[in-house]
Amino acid sequence: MRRIGRYLTWGAAAVLAIGLALPAWAECRRDTVHLRGEWGEARFTVEVADNAPARSKGLMGRPSMPQSAGMFFVYHRTGDLAFWMKNTLIPLDIIFLDQNGIVVNIHHSARPFDETPLPSRAPARYVLEVNGGLAKALGITVGTELRHPSVVQTAAAWPCREKAL
Repeated sequence: MRRIGRYLTWGAAAVLAIGLALPAWAECRRDTVHLRGEWGEARFTVEVADNAPARSKGLMGRPSMPQSAGMFFVYHRTGDLAFWMKNTLIPLDIIFLDQNGIVVNIHHSARPFDETPLPSRAPARYVLEVNGGLAKALGITVGTELRHPSVVQTAAAWPCREKAL
């Protein structure tokens, strides 16, 4: 765990709870996303929103979310996406990813109830929402790779694989 000195705030607890050091063979599961970059690795337990009703509702109306949790939005086509915070009670980091599972844009600490569209600014196919401030606390940046079974495995920058023996 490098850069641990930077995480002397609430971010330290979140980093430890999320688990930066993951085995290379960490299992791909529908309820988990893995992120990796020059900053290290992280894991979030997620709800998957892969149909129109689930994507429309998102995290609206929830008063809180555990630090190691999030919502993973899956679209069946890559394109320009925009999110808003209507009826969302907690600040969120909105992380847009392309068809390969690579972060293309991050809106940090989106404000609750704000109806201003927050665009992907590049074609995106996946979106990860986590508690506001976590992306900065962990060091997640554009170029970070995400692994999840919903990312088209033939195109994934970090594909799911079976456990190494």
